Amino acid sequence: MKLSVIVPSFNAADTISRQLEALANQQWNQPWEVIVADNGSSDETVAIRKASSLRLIAQAYSTKIPSLRVIDASDKKGAAHARNVGASVAKGEALAFCDADDEVAPGWVAAMGEALSKYDFVAGRNQHWKLNEPWLVKSYRVENGDGIAFDHPYLPVVGGNNIGIKRSLHEAVGGFDETFLAIEDIDYCWRVQQTGAKLHEVPDAILHYRFRTNIMGGCSRSWSVGFYEPLLYQKHRSFGLPKLMSWKIWVKTPLNLCLDVLRLKICDKASLAGSLRHLAWHIGQIQGCIKYRYFPV
Repeated sequence: MKLSVIVPSFNAADTISRQLEALANQQWNQPWEVIVADNGSSDETVAIRKASSLRLIAQAYSTKIPSLRVIDASDKKGAAHARNVGASVAKGEALAFCDADDEVAPGWVAAMGEALSKYDFVAGRNQHWKLNEPWLVKSYRVENGDGIAFDHPYLPVVGGNNIGIKRSLHEAVGGFDETFLAIEDIDYCWRVQQTGAKLHEVPDAILHYRFRTNIMGGCSRSWSVGFYEPLLYQKHRSFGLPKLMSWKIWVKTPLNLCLDVLRLKICDKASLAGSLRHLAWHIGQIQGCIKYRYFPV
């Protein structure tokens, strides 16, 4: 087996069919498989509740994706754990990760597979118009899509929803750190690069990314990112990670939000959503600093 596509899934009943349909339509001239790692869904995703429901989803796509396997990864919460469980049973020489609420574009599997025949660690590019409302894309300022952030002051970073890696390298770094319930992909990305491996972008590995569909969902996600950042900095600062948080920002953020309202800079749904996510992010940072006893002074 050349490639194993691993899809962590949690309560993705409304979206996973679209992702599996996209994977079913992929074409590549090498052997590859799809592994859905269910992280304890309580909806009808792969329904860990009853074996019969598990069989239903497998049967629905078994003819379209003969190599499809649905596995139980419910013993520990988090996408990191689901990805690790999926990788542990994978038969492929290389691993490609995508999420259950996104949609891979035509040619994604072939692009990932071919890239991993040349490189040890790769990432594709995300597009945002297909699965999101225009105001939401505008609020995240990703109208032109995104990929690897090569301009990060420490090491390049990329999300875990569109990455590929040689299985041997994944095992060498111990997989994803399951302590993190958010930004586990950033930690993983940095640990892989700390081995000396380079992160290569694959422009043809396009994935349609889905944001949280409402403002509160986006704020919750931003809060989680902020909450785990102190743990991330604490873990990597001995490797040269610069201090990226400041107590001054925590003070300025709510003040700037109030000023933006008064100046009418927050005048539509997109600007409101972006400002509230920014505030939630910093609130998460403060709580994370208290939790993990990391104070950026």
